[in-house]
This record gives sequence, structure tokens and C-alpha cells, in this order.
Amino acid sequence: MNTYYLEHYLDSLETLPGELRTNFTRMQEMDVRKTEIMVGIDGASDEYLRKVRELSPSKRKAEMEKIQRMFKKAKEMSDDKVNIAVNTYELIDKQIRRLDSDLAKFESEMKEKGRISQTESEEEEEEEVLEKKKTKDKKKRKVEDEKRKKKTKKTESLSTPVHSMSGTIPQEVLDMPVDPNEPTYCTCQQVSYGEMIGCDNQDCPIEWFHFGCMDLSHKPKGKWYCPKCQPMFKKKGR
Repeated sequence: MNTYYLEHYLDSLETLPGELRTNFTRMQEMDVRKTEIMVGIDGASDEYLRKVRELSPSKRKAEMEKIQRMFKKAKEMSDDKVNIAVNTYELIDKQIRRLDSDLAKFESEMKEKGRISQTESEEEEEEEVLEKKKTKDKKKRKVEDEKRKKKTKKTESLSTPVHSMSGTIPQEVLDMPVDPNEPTYCTCQQVSYGEMIGCDNQDCPIEWFHFGCMDLSHKPKGKWYCPKCQPMFKKKGR
């Protein structure tokens, strides 16, 4: 049975390399042709601009229509290339799905014939459950550690003069679960929410701040510097 599935699948792959080679060759040829058209458009445009004052209105129109046709041809070639690329993807995806289906059928038949014992199946399932549980527990501990770190940072930042302005952090933001992969901003060390403003100091270590934390209701005119950068730029202004 194993040989049957293998031979059946290899037969289905017989024409695939040739089809892929044909598609890639066509896309390469289209790239070359499109490059030639774009070079022609550049030349025609330069020529048109050079002699436009000498041309009558009818000739100007004719030249513009010529350039537009070239652009249209380039776009059509780009669309054709995209279609070929999509077709190539679907050819490969079809074979992958077919392989997955054959493997599932083969495994099912193996189980039905008793070649995979019930004990082995149960052991595999138990190992899979234990592995998932270990991964889940590890992620849970990581999230809890991140939450503790965030809470510590939040407590420390609330005692600073800069963060004393941030009494408007929404409770739902404070209560939301912490994603360790999501970046935090502002002096409150929270994720992005609501309206935010960027510090005009390119070297600002924080960069983005919540309107509420900065006591802002709208974006101020001109350059805006955060409380940490503002003293430095005031000195430069003097």
C-alpha cells in the first residue's frame, strides 16, 4: 500500500517541473520586455519634453497618446506576470494538499490494519498532551513574569514628576493582559492606545507619548518636546 501511494504521487508530479520551468521562463521574458518598454517610455518622455514647444496641439496629443499606450502595455505585462505567479503558487499548493491527503489516508489505513497499535497511539497522544501542557505552563510563567515587571515599572514611574501628569490612563488599558511581544511607549510604559504624539527630538529614548499622559487634548502647533527632552532644548534655545 505504501508503494501504491508513493507511485501514485510521483506520477502526479511528472509534469510539474516542466510547468514550473515554463512559468518561470515566461516571467523572466516579461521582465526583460517590460524593462525595454520602460526604457522606451523614458526616451519618449525626454524627447517629448525637448520638442513640446515646437509641436502643434494635434501632434502633442499624438505623442502623449503614444506614451500612454506604452504605459498601458507595461501594466498589462505586469498583470500577466502576477497571474502566472499566482498560477505557479496554485500548482505547488495543489501538490502539497494532495500529499497531505494521501498521508492522512495512508495513516488511517495503517491504523485500521493494526500496524499502529492502540498502545502506541495512546502513548503518542499522552506525550503530545504533556508537551502542550509544558509549553502552555512555560508561556503562562513568562506572561506572569512580564506582568510583574510591568507592574514594578508602573509603580516606579508613578512616583516620578513626569508621570504625575498621567492620571488619565483608561482602566481597561491597565487591566488588559500583557503581550510580551507588544512594544510599550510613553512615561507610563503602556501599549499604544488613543491619540499619541511623537517627540521632535530624534534621539528621544521614548519617542511616542499618550495625549492623556501629557495633559494634551489636541496636537500643539510647531515642534513639541516631551518633558524629558524639553529642558535640554530650552537650554539650546537660550
